[in-house]
Amino acid sequence: MKIIVLGSGVVGTTSAYFLAKAGHEVTVIERQDGAALETSFANAGEISPGMAAPWAAPGIPLRALQWLFMRHSPLVVRPQLDPAMWRWIGQMLANCNEKSYEINKTRMVRLAEYSRDCLVALRAATGIAYDERSRGTLQVFRDQRQVDDAAHDIAVLARYGVPYALLDVAGCEQAEPALATVRGRILGGLRLPGDETGDCFKFTQALAALAAQLGVTFRNGVEIGSLVADGGSVTAVRTSQGEFKADAFVMAMGSYSPLLLRPLGVRIPVYPVKGYSITMPVVDSAGAPESTVMDETYKVGITRLGQRIRVGGTAELAGYDTRLREARRAPLLRAVTDLFPHGGDVNQATFWCGLRPMTPDGTPVIGATPYRNLFLNTGHGTLGWTMSCGSARVLADIVSGRRPEISLDGLQMERYRAA
Repeated sequence: MKIIVLGSGVVGTTSAYFLAKAGHEVTVIERQDGAALETSFANAGEISPGMAAPWAAPGIPLRALQWLFMRHSPLVVRPQLDPAMWRWIGQMLANCNEKSYEINKTRMVRLAEYSRDCLVALRAATGIAYDERSRGTLQVFRDQRQVDDAAHDIAVLARYGVPYALLDVAGCEQAEPALATVRGRILGGLRLPGDETGDCFKFTQALAALAAQLGVTFRNGVEIGSLVADGGSVTAVRTSQGEFKADAFVMAMGSYSPLLLRPLGVRIPVYPVKGYSITMPVVDSAGAPESTVMDETYKVGITRLGQRIRVGGTAELAGYDTRLREARRAPLLRAVTDLFPHGGDVNQATFWCGLRPMTPDGTPVIGATPYRNLFLNTGHGTLGWTMSCGSARVLADIVSGRRPEISLDGLQMERYRAA
């Protein structure tokens, strides 16, 4: 079957790869000059199934108000004259309860754990390299409330058999020795030994090369204008280089997916939430993180990527604004200099931002649409890197008419129709 994949971030590229492995003739259309040059370029580097959780959680509305008054706030809201923003905020707030959190986290962990397994298998089969490390994630807590709140996540981890360890200060320092130099700043932590780290950009570029060897055609530098539909099918995609036709189409354009879907009457609550990162060279290995340390207070991940440290996080609701705002560098610098003051050279740090495609319940949207040959693989939020391989494998199975290896319950757009 001829298939067009729209977008070549990590989700689009993995989709193309697994579709090609399933025997399809695949073309990827991308507006940038290569793969992973937007949201997948400099994300936090975490492959963290154990950390898979929705932002919509009990207590978040009150906490968000408190964050807005913090000096180094993890959240900034820049109001827009955009009804989609306010609908998304309303839907997210509606998910901030115990029952919804439990349902949403369960869905996310199921997909994320499967995705990590798919990545491990892919790495073993291809030898793909991307500054990967398999040394787990350490979520560090600075106060007792954070320790108490971790009980909700631990219950889901235990149900799915995800390895974890609740650590005291000594345990955190054993997992991440550099933390011993800043003793007194954390109270404890949650360690997830099954998590990994890696450079998403390097991975996606390498996988695009492997996909090309399988026969995938990458049409880069092509602007996508609209989808053409006839009855219950999509017949073509209009681009800056004319129309392209195929038997099936996969929407993997991240935050921009709903903009192309809306004219067809397909509505999914995916909205951009801008995240920032800084990347700096390691100057003292003993003072740098071994893997990923997640600072729960500032909602920032500090990750070791080879001889670099990547610090990623914060959330900015500002529509499709991709401007780098200098003020958002401060929370990232605050977290890394507080926990790893000697590890990297902050004076050489490069600054970046990208638009995360977020759903209000945290779970991505994968699979069928009302159009028989239009499929979705979008809405992964902060977990596109974590969930990419599993989502792509599920998508390839759906398109190929095979039964996926995990349950599709809650992963498809039908969950919004029922709401």
